[in-house]
This record gives sequence, C-alpha cells and structure tokens, in this order.
Amino acid sequence: MINKIKNRSLFLVFMSVFIFESTGFCQETVNVDTTTYKPVELMPGYSASLNEVYTSTADWEGKLDIYFQPKSTKLNPLIINIHGGGWNHGVKESQTGFNSFFKKGFSIANIEYRLTAKAKAPAAIEDARCALIYLIKNASRFNIDVNKIIVMGGSAGGHLALMTGLLANNHLFDINCRGVENIHVAAIIDKYGITDVWDWAYGKNITSKSATNWLGDKMNNEDFAKSVSPINYINKNSPPVFIVHGDADPTVPYQHSVDLYQKLLSLGVKTEFITVSGGLHGKFEKTKNTEINNSIIDFILSLNVFK
Repeated sequence: MINKIKNRSLFLVFMSVFIFESTGFCQETVNVDTTTYKPVELMPGYSASLNEVYTSTADWEGKLDIYFQPKSTKLNPLIINIHGGGWNHGVKESQTGFNSFFKKGFSIANIEYRLTAKAKAPAAIEDARCALIYLIKNASRFNIDVNKIIVMGGSAGGHLALMTGLLANNHLFDINCRGVENIHVAAIIDKYGITDVWDWAYGKNITSKSATNWLGDKMNNEDFAKSVSPINYINKNSPPVFIVHGDADPTVPYQHSVDLYQKLLSLGVKTEFITVSGGLHGKFEKTKNTEINNSIIDFILSLNVFK
C-alpha cells in the first residue's frame, strides 16, 4: 500500500512537471510581486485617481494612477511614468519618488502595461500609446496642458517612453486607441532604456532573454525587432530627449544610450546625456539620484514650451 502511494505521488509530480514544461509556462512565468508598497506621498492641492482604466482587451484592463491638482486654476504639465522590468515584470505601485516633480507643479500618471506573460510585442508599446492618448482625451478632467506632456521611464520603461514619444503621429501601434491626431509630447526622459531591441536580443553584451521572450514568435524577425526599436524612429522633428545611463550597466548596454545620443545630435534634436561613472543598472547613489532628478527638471523647464 505504501509503495502504491509513493508511486502515485511520483506519477503526479512527473505529470505536473510535464504539463508545466510542455506548455511553455516555465518560460513565461514571472514572479508575482507581493511587495507592499507605500502610497505616493502627495503635496497639498494634489489628489489621486487610482486604477483608471485607460484601455482594455478581451481579458485585460490597462490601468493607471494619476496624481493631479483638481482645483488648479491653470492647466498643469504632466509626466507619464512607465516602470521597467524587461517587459516581463514590474508594477506601477513600485514608482513613488515624485516629490521633486510635485514641488514644480507637475502632475504624474503612473501606468501599467501588458507584460510578456500576458502578451508579446508589440503589446506593451500599444498600451503605453493608449495611456498617452487616454490622457490627451481626458486632459480637461485632469487639468492637463496637452502641450506639456513628458514621457519618462527606466530600462524597459525607458524603451516604452522613447517609443511612445518618438512615434508622435505615427499610428502604427495605436490599434486599440484610435481617434487622436497631431500627437506630440514635449519631451522624453530615458533612463538606461533599450534603444535597439535586435541588438539587446542578439548583440555581444546580452545578459538576459528578456528581448527574445518579449519578441515571442517574432524572435528571429529582424525587421519586426527594428519596428519596435526607438533608434529607428528618430528624425529632425523628434521631441527633446534627456538620457541617463551608468557606464558599468550589466543589463542594458551603455552603448545603446551613446548611439541614441549621437543620432539625436546628428539630426539637431535637443538632448542631454548624463553618464553615471561606474553606475550599474539604475543602482545609483542617493545623492546621484537627487542630482539626476534636478537635472531632469532643469532640462524640462529649459524647453521653449515652458518659457
């Protein structure tokens, strides 16, 4: 009897492993974030509207949190913030350090998007674009100045910020949110973002499989990878871009930001590039982060639209 029980247990374990692996689930599983995050600390005059549904698919709702000034007598600038995580993990609630922006009167929209386990490329780009379009459509409700919208993100969030802003009025990835023309952002803040997806998938400095997992069945399609790579959308009319990257980044090659900066300069696009000497993948010292935030604000306020 005991042997039968042991044999049955082994059989169940075997079948569980077989099902787990044969479905490919083991490749797409992401760690569920069970961290309890502190809420964003608001300054006087600010209110929060949490979990606004900005788009939806058959089995998913895209949500954002927006922190804005409902009683403001003027329209306010907005920063759309996009979390990182290799397109395969991360939550909007992890993004909380906005006091320096609140002090300057900026509203903040924290967005989520479909991760790799839910949908492959270009789903995350489609969602980020939908968030931008939703906020433009609801600008009066949130006192948003549509001429002063900035898109910001780090790592994969940096990639999505770049794609969202650089696409401008190109509606290639706007299939879920039609109806807004003349889309233009005032600036893009790119923190150590992926700029060349093909290179990150197959280049000489690869440290993860995030890119090939995100590309999915298009993992060997170089043309498609180029279509989701920000470096290929820069032109002389691109919005200003602020870049920060550690030159010892072990995750996203520092060269991605170097190439981005050089192409922006060559086309006459306003840009600023801060290199963090010895900096890893966003793991900068507190004083350096403060310096970077101040530089970001100075860069934004130097733009003609803010003068």
